[in-house]
Amino acid sequence: MARKNKKKMDGGGGVGAWMMTYSDMVTLLLTFFVLLISMSTIDEIKFDKAAGSLRGAFGVFQQVGDDQVQSSQTTTIAPVKNEAVQRVYKRIRDQLQRLELNRDIELVKDRGAVVLRVKESILFGSGETALDPKAHGVLKEVADLVRPWPMDLRIEGHTDDVPVLGSGMGNWELSAQRALSVLRFMAERELLPLDRLSAVGYGAEHPVVPNDTPEHRAMNRRVDFVLESVGGYEEELPHLIDTRYQLPF
Repeated sequence: MARKNKKKMDGGGGVGAWMMTYSDMVTLLLTFFVLLISMSTIDEIKFDKAAGSLRGAFGVFQQVGDDQVQSSQTTTIAPVKNEAVQRVYKRIRDQLQRLELNRDIELVKDRGAVVLRVKESILFGSGETALDPKAHGVLKEVADLVRPWPMDLRIEGHTDDVPVLGSGMGNWELSAQRALSVLRFMAERELLPLDRLSAVGYGAEHPVVPNDTPEHRAMNRRVDFVLESVGGYEEELPHLIDTRYQLPF
């Protein structure tokens, strides 16, 4: 009887050896992908889709109502870009505070990008397109702040809505010429690689405040240095001078 019972125990049912090997392989694969995710920047939209696929593959589903799905879709925005912008913004902000450059250079997050903003009065005389000599130090500081980041720099000229008198050009031309003067200065002194630079004039089309008082108009007369990823922005920007396609001088 003992021998018969032993045979039954030895030959009884249970999980085969192949199943244990398969389980170990699945566990290792899961660990590997978790490690990859932890070392990368996560796009939440793609991550949610991947997580849903994994839940489905393992037989785990969540029943949600239509309003819950709609809420999830409307509150999810481009997280990777926002995270990168936030990281660059904090680093440059700390440098500005440490070097005490806050009076000359304003740091803002605008249109989903990091922008270093410099007033017209620091760079140019009234209605002028040639750089004031006192602007050279400020532009070198801007280049030092931007240089470590592997991003392109778009130089934007902006004006108020008051017509330019006595120069023979309008606000569009004035803003574009000023942006080009800044680009030329940085390129000639090799402060930044030429293929990272572009210049654009917006005229009075992008005010930061309404042009209703002299103080507000002074705020709108500015040059913005926009740190951006490489992308197809040419179609959206008027009066663009992109140094990757032509030399500006």
